Amino acid sequence: MAKQHQFEISFFEDILRKSPKYAEVVEILGGLYTEVGRIDDGLKMDRKLVRLMPENPTAHYNLACSLALKKRSTDAIKALSRAIDLGYTDVEWLQMDPDLDPLRKHPQFKSILNQLKDQN
Repeated sequence: MAKQHQFEISFFEDILRKSPKYAEVVEILGGLYTEVGRIDDGLKMDRKLVRLMPENPTAHYNLACSLALKKRSTDAIKALSRAIDLGYTDVEWLQMDPDLDPLRKHPQFKSILNQLKDQN
């Protein structure tokens, strides 16, 4: 599995070098980096994706996940709130996403979760 991910990472890094604003590739790389434990690189890609697609709710959600994994709860909560404000609606995934585990005890997490439930 790790070998496959390394091939994919190299492949998409090559594309990104040639097309640095290719948002779909930035998003894929962010996910791959996080999956192999390269959280800092994943966070870098998520920040870049938010710059490229500032109105995209999934970009903000992914940023929230990376920030949560880095134990940056306050920033993660802000990014998660922004994702919901922009239209993120997957309450089921939000409730079980392991990337958000560090936020589960944060006082604002429950209110964000309730806000999302009320919208659905």
